[in-house]
Order: sequence, then C-alpha cells, then structure tokens
Amino acid sequence: MFASKDSFVSGPLIALAELAIRNCTIRRTFLKMAQKRLYEEVVLKNVTKRPRRVQEEKYLMMRNMLNSMDRLFRENRISNQTLNGLLKIMVGEILLGDIERRKKAYQENRKISPGFLTISPTKACNLCCKGCYAASTSVDQRKLDYEIVRRIIDEKTRLWNSHFTVISGGEPFLYRDKGKGIVDIAREFSNNYFLVYTNGTLIGKDMAAQLAEVGNITPAISVEGLEEETDNRRGRGVYRKILEAFKNLRSFGVPFGISVTATRDNAKLVVSDEFIDFYFNQQGVVYAWIFQYMPIGRGYDVSLMVTPEQRLHMFQREQTLIRDQGVFIADFWNSGPVSSGCISAGREGGYFYIDWNGDVMPCVFFPYTADNIVEVYRRGGNIDDVLNSALFKSIRSWQRDYNYMKPAHEVGNEIVPCPIRDHYLAANEAIKESHARAADVAAEEALKDQGYCQAMAFYGQSVSRLTDVIWEEKYIAPERSRWKMGEAQTEITA
Repeated sequence: MFASKDSFVSGPLIALAELAIRNCTIRRTFLKMAQKRLYEEVVLKNVTKRPRRVQEEKYLMMRNMLNSMDRLFRENRISNQTLNGLLKIMVGEILLGDIERRKKAYQENRKISPGFLTISPTKACNLCCKGCYAASTSVDQRKLDYEIVRRIIDEKTRLWNSHFTVISGGEPFLYRDKGKGIVDIAREFSNNYFLVYTNGTLIGKDMAAQLAEVGNITPAISVEGLEEETDNRRGRGVYRKILEAFKNLRSFGVPFGISVTATRDNAKLVVSDEFIDFYFNQQGVVYAWIFQYMPIGRGYDVSLMVTPEQRLHMFQREQTLIRDQGVFIADFWNSGPVSSGCISAGREGGYFYIDWNGDVMPCVFFPYTADNIVEVYRRGGNIDDVLNSALFKSIRSWQRDYNYMKPAHEVGNEIVPCPIRDHYLAANEAIKESHARAADVAAEEALKDQGYCQAMAFYGQSVSRLTDVIWEEKYIAPERSRWKMGEAQTEITA
C-alpha cells in the first residue's frame, strides 16, 4: 500500500474504499467524508494563513477533482489497476496525505521540498505545431538516457516524498531508450502518478491497454478548440485521431484530460459552454488544463497572446465553471490563487523543469537555465543541488516579496502570478543578474529583443490594471478587515 502512515486515508479507510468504491451509496458517503475533511483542513483550519477566498478556491478544485473521479465510477469507465492507482497514490498520497504532511511541516517550521517536477525525456515529435514552446520536430531526436530519467524520478520521490510526476515533450510516447519508454517508467515507479502531456495520435488500442494495465498514467491530450482550430495548428486529420484516442481510452477505462493552448483566436471558445459540453459531457474528459500561449519556442509571436481583456473574460468564465458548474479545469495563469501564486524554481510545494538535454529550468515556459542535471550527476551531486542556483534563488526571492507566505492582508495579486509572463522585467533582471543561459536560440533572441521586452512588460501591466481591483475587493479587503479587527482586539486586551 503506497499511502504513507501520515495520510489520514491510509490503512482501513483505503481498504474500505477499495472494497466499496463500486457501490454508489458507500462511494458517495466516502466522498462526502473526504470533502468535509478537505474543507475543514483547507478552508477552516488554514494553517498556512492564506486569504480565505484563496483557500476556498483550492478546496473547490479538490472537490471538483473528487467529483470527476466519482463520475468515472458511476459510468464504469475505470480499469481495476487505474482504480488502485487513483486511490492509493492520487487520493492517499497526493491529494489527502500531502495535506497532513505539509500541515505538520508548517507547524514544526520545517523546510518543505518541491512537490513534483516536469520532465521532457525527448524532444522528438511526430507533429510540427505552430508556435510549439519546445520547437519539436520528428528530425530532432535529442533525448535523456533512461537511467538519468530513472534517477531523477527516484531522487525526487525519496528526497521530497513526492509522488506526482509530469511528463512533457516533444511527444512522450515516442520516447525510447535501451528498449524502454514511458510505460516502463510508470511501471517501475508504481508509487508515482504520472500526468503525460501528449498529442494523442499514438494512443491506439494497444497503448490504451498498456495504460489501463499500469494504472498510474493519465494522458492530457492537446486540443486547440474543436476540429477547425485543432487541425489548423496541429495538422489536417489530427483532430480525428484525437477522437479515436478518446474512444480507446474510454473503452479500456483510462481517465484522461485535455490540454488547451489559448490564443487571441480561440480564447472565447475554449471556455464556452459548447466547448465544455463537447469534451466533458460527450467525450468523457475528466479535467482540462488551459495554457495561455506564451511567446517562446518556434516562431514566438507576442501578437498571438490572449489579450488582457480576453484574459479577464477567461478568468470570469473559469470562476463560473469551477464554482457553479463543478468543472475540473485549471488555467496555468488565471488559476494562480489555487497554487498560491508562481510555483516555479523549486518553490516549497512547487516544481521545476528538466528538458531532453538535462537542462534545468524554473518552469516549462521559462527557457533559461543555470544547471544541467547530467553534469550535476557527473560531479557527484543530486537533484537537490540545482535548487541552490542563483537563478532559482532570485525567483524564489521574488515570489516571497510578491506574495508567497506574506500575511494574508498583504498578498500580491495572484491572478497575475507569473514572473516571466506577468512581471517580465523582474524575470529579465533575474536572468541577467544570475548569468543564466538561454536554453535555445529563440530564448536567446527574445532576451535581446527590446520590442519583445517592452511588449511583455506592457502586457503584464495591462492585465494587472484589469485584475487588481478584483484581487483587492474579493481577496484582500476581507483579510484587511479581519487583520484590523484582530489588531483592535489586541489593543483592548493590552
């Protein structure tokens, strides 16, 4: 059993869940227990002292995730091995057990490690999408040695007590080294749950069957909207292959989601009722990650970014979808409050990114590096050594100054949480002062491009102007009132 002894769902409760999960009445009782406990811990106890509305949004995201799982059980769309992985790892270790571990760490004033990492073991891809952040092609076959990938995952699991790993690319299902691929990694690390970002075109019946057998992989398949939008960016016929992948995953009981790149051309569509109904209700999608186009990688183009006004619309729609419709959807930028702001550069509970060359970066969308994990290993170091780079320290310092762990009434606007996108001048300064190097030619060009720098800075300032009032009124003003009341009570007592 992979649930830790500190997890409140370990032992008898997990065993009960495994036996009774197919029973609707008992399952609903279990879900109500879990949701009640989550609300108590996240919102009411709130040991980290974050703004209450922030904690409410964290709870709602967890609630929606649990309800999405309930739907899988109701529709009998989950293999036995996947059920086992979801209960023991995703629920027992990550969702619920992690709350207990981090609560104790905060109370005991202990250092908290990163919560997960993202790794791209290969740059190769069978598609050539417009504006790809990784500039992947079928020609570029750069990849990490399997033993390096294995060591990275082993170290982060042991050293951080981390049981969640994100695999990106390139196309992850193309990765092969020494005869082994992504499924072999998942099988070897059965105590980790893997989120794999994929274009979906390689998920035939055989692959779907393998995913159902290992039980600890969920594919997040890339779409850009519906057929026209997806094929326009990814190539003619790709959308139809994606629908076939959905069908295969449903038939073998593998939960899957979608990964959406939002641009100024599809920003309204990807949060529309039509889009949500088609993917969640008709296609059986469990979750959706929205990544607003970030101008890095192949043919970076600032004009393709979601406009500030579109971003505000997306934020408002996403709030409705999450709060009122119970949709399990997260926006890498607009959902900043859920993660307490930027989680990059190895922040406590956060993550960092390792690419196919072994280059270590603060984030998938922050293509500047100060370390290479292969070189770190050659020097006799381990994964923790990269946390001490000047680049990572500079970003974590910015996070603390801006919002992270500040008193609830002083937390900076987490609707604009990102240094590289929303506060570009801060990121630019961190890159130059730390002497970080660009991870690719496009990143080097962007750093020297004054027009790019000015456009990114103006973009962040514009979004802040639109969202600062929301942050102040809905998130901070109530905290300031509570703080002033507490101060007054202290004075009276004194």
